[in-house]
Amino acid sequence: MPDGDIVDLGCGAGAVGEALSKRFPDRRRIGVDQSTAMLGEAETSGCYDDMVQADIADWTPERAPAAIFSNAALNWVPGHVRLLPRLADMLLPGGTLAVQVPDQQAAPSHFLLRDLSAELFPRLFDWRDWAPEVLAPERLTGLLTPLGKVDLWQTVYFQRLPQCPDGHPVRQFTAGTAARPVLSKLDAKQTARFLAAYDAELAAYYPPDAEGCVLYPFQRLFFVLERPG
Repeated sequence: MPDGDIVDLGCGAGAVGEALSKRFPDRRRIGVDQSTAMLGEAETSGCYDDMVQADIADWTPERAPAAIFSNAALNWVPGHVRLLPRLADMLLPGGTLAVQVPDQQAAPSHFLLRDLSAELFPRLFDWRDWAPEVLAPERLTGLLTPLGKVDLWQTVYFQRLPQCPDGHPVRQFTAGTAARPVLSKLDAKQTARFLAAYDAELAAYYPPDAEGCVLYPFQRLFFVLERPG
Protein backbone atom coordinates (compact mmCIF):
# COMPACT_ATOMS: atom_id res chain seq x y z
CA MET A 1 0.00 0.00 0.00
CA PRO A 2 1.36 3.49 -0.83
CA ASP A 3 2.07 6.15 1.76
CA GLY A 4 -1.04 8.19 2.40
CA ASP A 5 -4.09 8.80 4.54
CA ILE A 6 -6.53 6.14 5.76
CA VAL A 7 -10.17 7.18 5.46
CA ASP A 8 -12.97 5.63 7.53
CA LEU A 9 -15.90 6.50 5.27
CA GLY A 10 -19.15 6.55 7.20
CA CYS A 11 -17.28 6.16 10.47
CA GLY A 12 -20.33 6.61 12.68
CA ALA A 13 -19.36 6.62 16.35
CA GLY A 14 -15.94 5.20 15.51
CA ALA A 15 -16.61 1.51 16.02
CA VAL A 16 -13.59 0.49 13.94
CA GLY A 17 -11.37 3.41 14.88
CA GLU A 18 -9.31 1.41 17.35
CA ALA A 19 -8.73 -1.40 14.84
CA LEU A 20 -7.62 1.10 12.20
CA SER A 21 -5.29 2.87 14.62
CA LYS A 22 -3.63 -0.42 15.54
CA ARG A 23 -3.35 -1.50 11.90
CA PHE A 24 -2.11 1.89 10.67
CA PRO A 25 -0.47 3.59 13.68
CA ASP A 26 1.79 5.82 11.59
CA ARG A 27 -0.83 6.99 9.08
CA ARG A 28 -3.13 10.00 9.22
CA ARG A 29 -6.58 8.56 9.92
CA ILE A 30 -9.65 10.52 8.84
CA GLY A 31 -13.23 9.85 9.96
CA VAL A 32 -15.98 10.96 7.58
CA ASP A 33 -19.66 11.00 8.48
CA GLN A 34 -22.76 13.07 7.81
CA SER A 35 -23.80 13.18 11.48
CA THR A 36 -22.14 15.76 13.73
CA ALA A 37 -23.23 13.75 16.78
CA MET A 38 -21.55 10.60 15.46
CA LEU A 39 -18.40 12.52 14.58
CA GLY A 40 -18.29 13.90 18.09
CA GLU A 41 -18.45 10.40 19.55
CA ALA A 42 -15.81 9.12 17.15
CA GLU A 43 -13.49 12.00 17.99
CA THR A 44 -13.55 11.14 21.69
CA SER A 45 -12.01 7.75 20.91
CA GLY A 46 -8.72 9.45 20.05
CA CYS A 47 -8.31 7.11 17.07
CA TYR A 48 -8.66 9.74 14.36
CA ASP A 49 -6.43 12.63 13.38
CA ASP A 50 -9.17 14.53 11.59
CA MET A 51 -12.97 14.45 11.43
CA VAL A 52 -14.88 15.52 8.32
CA GLN A 53 -18.62 16.13 8.11
CA ALA A 54 -19.84 15.13 4.65
CA ASP A 55 -22.41 13.10 2.77
CA ILE A 56 -20.69 10.03 1.35
CA ALA A 57 -22.34 10.62 -2.02
CA ASP A 58 -20.70 14.07 -2.31
CA TRP A 59 -17.49 13.63 -0.32
CA THR A 60 -14.15 14.34 -1.96
CA PRO A 61 -10.85 14.04 -0.08
CA GLU A 62 -8.45 16.95 0.19
CA ARG A 63 -5.74 14.66 -1.15
CA ALA A 64 -5.70 11.17 -2.57
CA PRO A 65 -5.77 8.57 0.25
CA ALA A 66 -3.92 5.29 0.41
CA ALA A 67 -7.04 3.48 1.59
CA ILE A 68 -10.76 4.07 1.89
CA PHE A 69 -12.43 1.78 4.41
CA SER A 70 -16.19 1.63 4.83
CA ASN A 71 -18.02 -0.54 7.34
CA ALA A 72 -21.82 -0.93 7.07
CA ALA A 73 -22.33 2.53 5.59
CA LEU A 74 -22.49 2.34 1.78
CA ASN A 75 -25.73 0.33 1.98
CA TRP A 76 -27.41 3.62 2.95
CA VAL A 77 -26.05 5.44 -0.10
CA PRO A 78 -27.78 5.15 -3.50
CA GLY A 79 -26.16 4.78 -6.89
CA HIS A 80 -23.35 2.27 -6.35
CA VAL A 81 -22.77 1.93 -10.09
CA ARG A 82 -21.42 5.48 -10.05
CA LEU A 83 -20.28 5.69 -6.43
CA LEU A 84 -17.86 2.77 -6.33
CA PRO A 85 -15.80 3.71 -9.43
CA ARG A 86 -15.76 7.29 -8.12
CA LEU A 87 -14.31 6.14 -4.78
CA ALA A 88 -11.77 3.94 -6.52
CA ASP A 89 -10.67 6.85 -8.69
CA MET A 90 -9.91 8.92 -5.58
CA LEU A 91 -7.22 6.49 -4.41
CA LEU A 92 -3.49 6.79 -4.90
CA PRO A 93 -1.99 4.30 -7.38
CA GLY A 94 -1.74 1.02 -5.51
CA GLY A 95 -4.39 2.19 -3.02
CA THR A 96 -7.16 0.06 -1.56
CA LEU A 97 -10.93 0.35 -1.30
CA ALA A 98 -12.21 -2.02 1.40
CA VAL A 99 -15.95 -2.29 2.01
CA GLN A 100 -18.34 -4.31 4.16
CA VAL A 101 -22.09 -3.98 3.69
CA PRO A 102 -25.08 -5.89 5.05
CA ASP A 103 -26.52 -8.08 2.29
CA GLN A 104 -29.80 -9.03 3.89
CA GLN A 105 -32.53 -7.69 1.59
CA ALA A 106 -33.60 -11.15 0.43
CA ALA A 107 -33.98 -12.42 4.00
CA PRO A 108 -37.50 -12.77 5.50
CA SER A 109 -36.70 -10.08 8.07
CA HIS A 110 -36.32 -7.61 5.23
CA PHE A 111 -38.63 -8.71 2.42
CA LEU A 112 -41.50 -8.91 4.92
CA LEU A 113 -41.06 -5.19 5.59
CA ARG A 114 -41.71 -4.48 1.94
CA ASP A 115 -44.42 -7.09 1.37
CA LEU A 116 -46.47 -6.29 4.46
CA SER A 117 -46.23 -2.51 4.15
CA ALA A 118 -47.44 -2.66 0.54
CA GLU A 119 -50.22 -5.09 1.45
CA LEU A 120 -51.49 -3.17 4.49
CA PHE A 121 -50.91 0.40 3.28
CA PRO A 122 -50.85 0.40 -0.55
CA ARG A 123 -51.36 4.17 -0.68
CA LEU A 124 -48.17 4.73 1.29
CA PHE A 125 -45.89 2.05 -0.13
CA ASP A 126 -45.16 0.95 -3.67
CA TRP A 127 -42.04 -1.21 -3.96
CA ARG A 128 -42.50 -2.28 -7.58
CA ASP A 129 -39.55 -0.20 -8.79
CA TRP A 130 -37.44 -0.90 -5.71
CA ALA A 131 -33.97 -2.35 -6.11
CA PRO A 132 -31.40 -3.01 -3.37
CA GLU A 133 -28.54 -0.53 -3.12
CA VAL A 134 -26.08 -3.38 -2.54
CA LEU A 135 -25.26 -4.83 -5.94
CA ALA A 136 -25.25 -8.57 -6.57
CA PRO A 137 -21.77 -10.15 -6.51
CA GLU A 138 -21.86 -10.70 -10.27
CA ARG A 139 -22.57 -7.02 -10.92
CA LEU A 140 -19.96 -5.91 -8.42
CA THR A 141 -17.34 -8.09 -10.05
CA GLY A 142 -18.15 -6.75 -13.49
CA LEU A 143 -18.08 -3.17 -12.22
CA LEU A 144 -14.84 -3.37 -10.23
CA THR A 145 -12.63 -5.81 -12.15
CA PRO A 146 -11.69 -3.24 -14.84
CA LEU A 147 -10.48 -0.95 -12.03
CA GLY A 148 -7.99 -3.31 -10.36
CA LYS A 149 -7.61 -6.53 -8.41
CA VAL A 150 -10.85 -7.57 -6.70
CA ASP A 151 -11.50 -9.93 -3.80
CA LEU A 152 -15.14 -10.50 -2.91
CA TRP A 153 -16.84 -12.81 -0.42
CA GLN A 154 -19.98 -13.27 1.67
CA THR A 155 -20.22 -14.38 5.28
CA VAL A 156 -23.31 -15.40 7.25
CA TYR A 157 -23.21 -14.54 10.95
CA PHE A 158 -25.61 -16.43 13.21
CA GLN A 159 -26.85 -14.32 16.10
CA ARG A 160 -28.90 -15.67 18.98
CA LEU A 161 -31.29 -12.83 19.72
CA PRO A 162 -32.71 -12.74 23.26
CA GLN A 163 -36.39 -12.87 24.09
CA CYS A 164 -38.08 -9.47 23.98
CA PRO A 165 -40.97 -8.41 26.21
CA ASP A 166 -42.46 -6.38 23.36
CA GLY A 167 -42.50 -8.14 20.01
CA HIS A 168 -40.47 -10.68 18.12
CA PRO A 169 -36.67 -10.49 18.67
CA VAL A 170 -35.99 -9.93 14.97
CA ARG A 171 -38.47 -7.07 14.91
CA GLN A 172 -36.52 -5.44 17.71
CA PHE A 173 -33.31 -6.00 15.73
CA THR A 174 -34.60 -4.30 12.56
CA ALA A 175 -36.50 -1.48 14.28
CA GLY A 176 -33.60 0.96 14.23
CA THR A 177 -32.22 0.05 10.81
CA ALA A 178 -34.06 -1.75 8.00
CA ALA A 179 -37.53 -0.96 9.35
CA ARG A 180 -36.98 2.77 9.65
CA PRO A 181 -38.13 3.69 6.10
CA VAL A 182 -41.43 1.92 6.80
CA LEU A 183 -42.08 2.96 10.39
CA SER A 184 -41.26 6.60 9.69
CA LYS A 185 -44.31 6.86 7.40
CA LEU A 186 -46.83 5.34 9.82
CA ASP A 187 -48.87 6.96 12.57
CA ALA A 188 -49.34 5.27 15.94
CA LYS A 189 -52.40 3.24 14.92
CA GLN A 190 -50.83 2.14 11.64
CA THR A 191 -47.59 1.24 13.42
CA ALA A 192 -49.40 -1.02 15.86
CA ARG A 193 -51.22 -2.77 13.01
CA PHE A 194 -48.06 -3.23 11.00
CA LEU A 195 -45.96 -4.51 13.90
CA ALA A 196 -48.61 -7.06 14.88
CA ALA A 197 -48.59 -8.46 11.33
CA TYR A 198 -44.78 -8.33 11.15
CA ASP A 199 -44.41 -10.18 14.47
CA ALA A 200 -46.77 -12.93 13.32
CA GLU A 201 -44.92 -13.47 10.04
CA LEU A 202 -41.50 -13.35 11.69
CA ALA A 203 -42.52 -16.10 14.11
CA ALA A 204 -43.15 -18.43 11.17
CA TYR A 205 -39.70 -17.81 9.67
CA TYR A 206 -37.75 -17.44 12.93
CA PRO A 207 -39.46 -19.61 15.55
CA PRO A 208 -38.35 -18.93 19.15
CA ASP A 209 -36.68 -21.71 21.11
CA ALA A 210 -37.73 -22.89 24.57
CA GLU A 211 -36.18 -19.78 26.13
CA GLY A 212 -37.85 -17.41 23.70
CA CYS A 213 -34.60 -16.72 21.85
CA VAL A 214 -34.22 -16.73 18.07
CA LEU A 215 -31.32 -17.82 15.89
CA TYR A 216 -30.99 -15.08 13.28
CA PRO A 217 -28.70 -15.55 10.26
CA PHE A 218 -27.33 -12.27 8.95
CA GLN A 219 -25.37 -12.11 5.70
CA ARG A 220 -22.68 -9.55 4.99
CA LEU A 221 -20.83 -8.82 1.75
CA PHE A 222 -17.14 -7.91 1.71
CA PHE A 223 -15.10 -6.63 -1.20
CA VAL A 224 -11.57 -5.27 -1.54
CA LEU A 225 -10.32 -3.45 -4.61
CA GLU A 226 -6.60 -2.81 -5.07
CA ARG A 227 -5.80 -0.24 -7.72
CA PRO A 228 -2.82 -0.85 -10.00
CA GLY A 229 0.42 0.77 -8.80
